[in-house]
Amino acid sequence: MSPTTVSAARPARAPKPFYRTFGFQVLAAMVIGLILGFIARNMGPDAAGNANWLTQTLSTIGSSFVSLLRALVPVLVFTAIVASIANLRELNNAAKLVWQTLLWFAITALIAVAIGIALGLIIQPGLNTAVAETAAKAPSSTGSWLDFLKGLIPSNIMGLTASTRVTDGSATTSLSFNVLQILVVSIAVGVAALRVGPAADPFLAFNRSFLKVVHKILWWVIRLTPIGTIGLLGNAVAVYGWDALAQLGWFSAAIYIGLALVLFVVYPILLQAHGLNPIRYFQSAWPAIQLAFVSRSSIGTLPLTERVTEQNLGVPREYAAFAVPLGATTKMDGCAAIYPAIAAIFVAQFYGVPLEFHHYLLIVFVSVIGSAATAGLTGAVVMLTLTLSTLGLPLEGVGLLLAVDPILDMGRTAVNVAGQALIPTIVAKREGILNQDVYDRGESIDALDEVGVPAQ
Repeated sequence: MSPTTVSAARPARAPKPFYRTFGFQVLAAMVIGLILGFIARNMGPDAAGNANWLTQTLSTIGSSFVSLLRALVPVLVFTAIVASIANLRELNNAAKLVWQTLLWFAITALIAVAIGIALGLIIQPGLNTAVAETAAKAPSSTGSWLDFLKGLIPSNIMGLTASTRVTDGSATTSLSFNVLQILVVSIAVGVAALRVGPAADPFLAFNRSFLKVVHKILWWVIRLTPIGTIGLLGNAVAVYGWDALAQLGWFSAAIYIGLALVLFVVYPILLQAHGLNPIRYFQSAWPAIQLAFVSRSSIGTLPLTERVTEQNLGVPREYAAFAVPLGATTKMDGCAAIYPAIAAIFVAQFYGVPLEFHHYLLIVFVSVIGSAATAGLTGAVVMLTLTLSTLGLPLEGVGLLLAVDPILDMGRTAVNVAGQALIPTIVAKREGILNQDVYDRGESIDALDEVGVPAQ
């Protein structure tokens, strides 16, 4: 297949004023969120000792935005993976592309976790902290290798589970989903559809149409990002303030230094080594990276990541439609490599538990192999508890870090999504299918521009 299969270039558009761009609106929302969060924190609790009305409002806005993203995750993952597997039959070297993608996922994860371990040993955040041991508590959800392996086996066709909680005599039942199970089911369905042959064409056509509808709905949700940003950031400031960040200052600094090194040093070096201009990459991928930072969801950013990978970076549609959805569920350099490495070293240093050479090898192994445990959603508690349990460290150490997790998760997710666009670009370049002309233009889609969804 030649690079000419990439979608045709979009007609030139007159540049919109900066104040109307998605980037400006998100930045403005962050400023407003910080201000409102500071006001809410200084208002203090109400007369009954509960959160004041402003804090509750910010919390409701933020949680509602995340709920909208989560509601679309099961159907989005299923339709995207099935469509991407179907698209692979249009590639002559599909098997090689798949293995190249997985190999570079592992290579970049290995580099990221090595940086995390080095920073943990150099900065020693567990020894330079003011957080009290009374803040330690076991997390409500944990991860283990047994749970990870059992989680690969679907309990039902959509990976849904129901839980009932009794409070004050009343029972509340809620549904949740397991992205790993949805991933397994969708891969099985996609492969089965290919093996069935022409008889499955109506199903695949319906799946492609359904995916377009899901992308359109998710685009509407993405437009609400500035509002969601006000709620998420404002509530974080109102609830946690700067005290928690100050107590875990060295830990937070180590995380963001590691994220910056991967994003602005490692990734540019890899691009340059493959003859690709790093500046052009960031110009093209920035809308997706920015949305990931504020939404804290790789899955929620998936349609925009796929769009910029294809239309801005020049990756063929057939390959981008496979690699990006796969990366959104398994490629987590921020959440599954840098963060658990530094956090595990923090917990070991805090509790005075010495780590031997084989412990660091275990951190590397968990980060490279177990990254799918993060499942592309907000937060990385499952991956952290998986790492701590593998090393035999106290899980109560997770409670020490939860206070700053929302702030750290923003940077982690941005790096995740940057890697999810980077690897398809590098692999496409190595295999000679990258449209270099599209890449060199360095165009940038604004998330507020309705330019359609990627053809599947």
